[in-house]
Amino acid sequence: MSALVLAVPLVLTTFTGCGMTDNSAVSGSDNSSATSSGNTSGGIRSAGMSTPRDASDAMETVSSGIYDLIKVKGKASDSRPGVQQCPGKDRDKYFQIFHPWSFYPASAADLDAAMEHLREGLPKQGWKIVEYGPDTSRNKNLTLIADNDEQKAGVHITQMKKRNPPKLSLMVVSGCYQVPDGQEVEHF
Repeated sequence: MSALVLAVPLVLTTFTGCGMTDNSAVSGSDNSSATSSGNTSGGIRSAGMSTPRDASDAMETVSSGIYDLIKVKGKASDSRPGVQQCPGKDRDKYFQIFHPWSFYPASAADLDAAMEHLREGLPKQGWKIVEYGPDTSRNKNLTLIADNDEQKAGVHITQMKKRNPPKLSLMVVSGCYQVPDGQEVEHF
């Protein structure tokens, strides 16, 4: 779990720059996280105003919609979303939600079908695929990165065929929320 916690800031920086930009979010910041998707304005799009609990529920709904697109038998991990600071923003007023989870198919042979269903189904649900292909790891894991401007969310999906057990590793990340006036971010 501690490795995940350490990896989350990098994941959030990498995935939420994809087409989800609030130009005021990070002024003068390094744009390297955004250039992989063609977003060169830097920062993270505002997701509006919410409490962390409500935003967490919304990201679980987004994850559930992605799960429905997999369309192969299997089991999803039981994980809850967490709260992360928005880069360059006051951590007591602004936050992002991240929801890491995994999908374990009933058969390893179903991993290819699951990825194909996601590649075909996500755009039909308002997602824009910004990257699809093998990653740079030794295993050359198939990776899909997509953004949904309407849902103010991004997803990074990695097919891990050589893992035991084989799985899809998913990270759903929100845009940057602001808590209502008079409230502070609840970190969980």
